[in-house]
Amino acid sequence: MSGIEGMDRFGTGPVRSAYFMLSSTELQTDMDALVGQGFLSQWNYPTNASALPSEYGSVFNTRILTSSEAPVARGASANGQDVYYNTVLGKQAITHINQDGFSMNLIYRDPYYSGMLAQNATLAVKFAQAQAITQDTAIRNLLSTRLSTLFL
Repeated sequence: MSGIEGMDRFGTGPVRSAYFMLSSTELQTDMDALVGQGFLSQWNYPTNASALPSEYGSVFNTRILTSSEAPVARGASANGQDVYYNTVLGKQAITHINQDGFSMNLIYRDPYYSGMLAQNATLAVKFAQAQAITQDTAIRNLLSTRLSTLFL
C-alpha cells in the first residue's frame, strides 16, 4: 500500500509505504503499548480518510488490520500462552479475477411480486469472480503471544 504524506497537524505523523497484517483484536492493547517504539495509531494518521475501516495502526513498514476472526491457538505455546497468527501480505500476493466477462446483476423484486400480502421482497446480487494467490512468497505468518503476559 502506498504511504500517507505527513501534514502540519498536531499529534500526527506520516505513514510509510507498507504491507498489510491481519491481527486479532485481542492484541490491540499490546500494540498501544508500542507507542514511542514505532507504532502509530490510526487516530494519528494525517488523514483518517486514508485508513481502511478495520485498520488499527501501523508499525514501521506494516499497516495493521484487526479482526475478532483472526486465528488464535489457545494455550499452544510452550508456556501455555495463546499463540496469535498474524498474516502479512505483500501487494502482489493476491488478486481478484472477474470470470468470463460476466458482469454483476442486481436483482430486486418489490414485495408486490414476491409473496402473499406483500410481506416478502427480494434483493440479490449475482456475479462470477474468484480470488487467487499469485505469489505465495509474499505471504508470511508471524506467530506471537501477548506482550502483557510476558510481564506478569
